Amino acid sequence: MQMDPKKPLVVQSDFTVLLEVRHPNFGQVRPLLARFADLVKTPEHIHTYRMSALSLWNAAAAGMTTSEITSFLEEHAKFGVPNNIKQDIRRFVERYGLVRIESLGDDLLLISDDVEAIKEMCSFRTLRSYGLCQVDSQTLRFSSRYRGALKQELIKLGYPVQDLAGYTRGEELPIRLKPDVADGKAFQLRDYQNSAVESFYREGSILGGSGVLVLPCGAGKTIIGIAAMGKLNCATLILTTNTTSVNQWKREILEKTEVTEDMVGEYTGMKKDVRPITIATYQILTYRKSKDDLFIHMDLFNKRDWGLIVYDEVHLLPAPVFRVTADIQATRRLGLTATLVREDGREEDVFSLVGPKRYDMPWKELEGQGWIAAVSCTEIRVPLPVDELEAYHAAEARQKMRIASTSSGKLNVITKLLAQHEGEQTIIIGQYLDQLKQVAQALGAPFIHGQMPHEEREELYNQFRRGELQTIIVSKVANFAVDLPDASVAIQISGSFGSRQEEAQRLGRILRPKSDANKAFFYSIVSSDTKEQEYALNRQLFLIEQGYKYQIEEYSAMEGKSTILVGLDDAHARIAISQTSDEEVLST
Repeated sequence: MQMDPKKPLVVQSDFTVLLEVRHPNFGQVRPLLARFADLVKTPEHIHTYRMSALSLWNAAAAGMTTSEITSFLEEHAKFGVPNNIKQDIRRFVERYGLVRIESLGDDLLLISDDVEAIKEMCSFRTLRSYGLCQVDSQTLRFSSRYRGALKQELIKLGYPVQDLAGYTRGEELPIRLKPDVADGKAFQLRDYQNSAVESFYREGSILGGSGVLVLPCGAGKTIIGIAAMGKLNCATLILTTNTTSVNQWKREILEKTEVTEDMVGEYTGMKKDVRPITIATYQILTYRKSKDDLFIHMDLFNKRDWGLIVYDEVHLLPAPVFRVTADIQATRRLGLTATLVREDGREEDVFSLVGPKRYDMPWKELEGQGWIAAVSCTEIRVPLPVDELEAYHAAEARQKMRIASTSSGKLNVITKLLAQHEGEQTIIIGQYLDQLKQVAQALGAPFIHGQMPHEEREELYNQFRRGELQTIIVSKVANFAVDLPDASVAIQISGSFGSRQEEAQRLGRILRPKSDANKAFFYSIVSSDTKEQEYALNRQLFLIEQGYKYQIEEYSAMEGKSTILVGLDDAHARIAISQTSDEEVLST
């Protein structure tokens, strides 16, 4: 096949797609490719994407057709698209909706226009325990109590079910959005927020009512959730990550709707109020006295006739909550997240039990519209001091990561960055408590961590929001759902190995739009030539996929100099080596 050098893609027969980083159409092609393929590798010149069954099923659920996907690939592929790839794309895309669930009184029907698909399902041993009863050549009947479990099993067998069985109404509850908020400013949803809500609601039809909305931190996912509640007007259970997030949800609900405070309950370690709108933490739901005991708070799902369950940060949904979710498929379910990446690989369970991806707003698109801050991402590589280097080489694998992550050489870089960004509100965030305590003591800044009483934590956050604190040191407790709108600098000094979701959440702490230049800075300080450096690349994958560019700098404390190695994921990248003073490097 003749090559067309003007095109940026190479589509390979193993379902991988290579994208030229320096191609002039890189920025235009990448977001469209990401709609149906996942980013796998990001070396300097070529990015590798992979199409998978799940990525294509999500694309199909979002309305993409086989023709759209193959036409896009053919338009941009240097060597065309192999026939086997086109056939497989069609096979996977058309699998979504090939089998559907519809209701029949108290029972449900599993229906397919493909007679062979029904025959195949009858032959699967794993499906026999669900009491499938054949009605005709295209229909199987089963009990509604197996609705979630059957969907989970079928997706494992390659049949992503389209669930059209509908939902119970739930307890009626008027939820009206206010025309303005406390400061008198008019309140209305942004265009993309409206689109996200409508993609979930689908005019109240059986085509809507379940699914996941993917938007970056700072895009107003809480407001989107509240707007969805306003569409449905029913009792709602909101599940979120921590008590800080519970307070944030409650604050936003009372500020943005006409719901009164007595209608909103908190269900946490400190309070157990069940109201028409109840906000609970994943931690309290999964609490048990020992690993052999029952989850004593899971009955919250049955304490009211919920019409909607909102799963905030759905990528963190714990396994026990999945099991309960499988039993409540007749209740509408909304997942909110900045990333569908799960560290446990259970993305298929999110698809089956919460719903497919209904809406995905690219981070860089929101940045271009000014709805989130424009962020400069820099990885600064710091050599290990001689004594730590010796200990590193003598240590076991897991200990190597800790030695590299907690290197004393990072403190000098932190102080340089704080000097560079003097006057800007800064978050220093890390993984290891001892390291964070030492940094807090050295800088004279407060350290916020999970063992700190909730009230004390909230007071420090409020002081930071009011500008009374310039710098705070935070542990993983601030990874999720902490609203610090004026923070413009984040310095990451250690992380959870190669966690892509954590990288995304930490960047999210500084994405809120700023009142002045609307710019923010994200620094990741990494020990060079160590395991930490290897994991750093994996951590960056999700953000690179979203269009962010990492500049990588080599910092030498001994020489007081730095080498700018490369701009990672820069469509106009160049390798530029320069040596400057600390201040010059840290201002680039």
